[in-house]
Amino acid sequence: MASSPTVFLSAGESSGDLHGAELAHRLRERIPGVRLLGLGGSRMEAAGVELRAGLDRLAVLGLAEVVRHLPDLLKIRRDVYATLDREHVDLVVPIDYPGFNLPLAGRAHDRGIRVLYYIAPQVWAWKERRAERLARWCDEVCVVLPFEAELLEGYGATVRFVGHPLLDQPVNVPADGRRVLGLFPGSRRQEVERMLPIFMAAAERLREEGVEAPILVARATDLPPEVYAGVPFELLAPAEEVMGRARAAITKSGTITLQLAIADVPMVVGYRLHGLTFRILRRLVTLDRVALVNLVADERVVAECLQDEMTPERLATEAGALLEDGSRRREVLRGLADVRSRLGEPGAADRVADACVEQLVRAGAM
Repeated sequence: MASSPTVFLSAGESSGDLHGAELAHRLRERIPGVRLLGLGGSRMEAAGVELRAGLDRLAVLGLAEVVRHLPDLLKIRRDVYATLDREHVDLVVPIDYPGFNLPLAGRAHDRGIRVLYYIAPQVWAWKERRAERLARWCDEVCVVLPFEAELLEGYGATVRFVGHPLLDQPVNVPADGRRVLGLFPGSRRQEVERMLPIFMAAAERLREEGVEAPILVARATDLPPEVYAGVPFELLAPAEEVMGRARAAITKSGTITLQLAIADVPMVVGYRLHGLTFRILRRLVTLDRVALVNLVADERVVAECLQDEMTPERLATEAGALLEDGSRRREVLRGLADVRSRLGEPGAADRVADACVEQLVRAGAM
């Protein structure tokens, strides 16, 4: 039996990079000498993962944009598939990012490599095809949302609810408390370029109406400074800092909404896609709401302003009500408390690392 197994971790965006880095640390604690290869960002690289490609090449938003970046994405895929064979990988751990990672899971399965999928694709939005593939290609699926376990088990998948990894991220509130309006335009370049100007216009509208809350913009560490060229430097800060200082937030959809819920920050969610992408998704997606906080709560806890409804005026109206000590703020805070209670207990990375060790033992790799 091998004494130093090789694990391939695959993350394609900032949140996956964060969770992949935490998992990498836990694997190194449990398996001295383990070799970690993968796709990810600066956090995973700092955690000792030998990256085959970074987030600057992977974090592509929307169907229309994927077409434009397809040649490079296909090259990355070819390189990764060659790595699976050349480096004798014992376990593949895809982390969310289904457009790339689901086919990777299938390729690894076909090569006889064990697969543990961490943070399952959102099969409840995309109907049954992805659930069937997960069950067929993955030896185990570690889910982080409570309702996913029963759903995937219905398709024959081996599922483990590990709780949400965001529960392990501390929120540091400064001594002067939460005073700012936080803007969270995303971690992918296309998101920031599409969302940030409208978020900034909403904040400016609030200022014109006499709202005095300072503004802070969450800056993604893996994006180059020129993406934020129109924002004064003093208004930029890491997302974790903005979260700790925010009294309310205007945010894009995605994992960040759960982070804000855990940090007890009321929010309004705005999102806009390429027009063609949005029209296609309207035909494919079965949900009547998109924000993860609303999906976990099974009700519309926070306002969603999507596509043409994402205007500076609408965002400003919703955010202004959240900044005030009124009934709307109290209502949202109660809903966010319920969301936090549904996300399980801290320790997700430890549970996933334990599951990885079990898979490596079954593979005869340790």
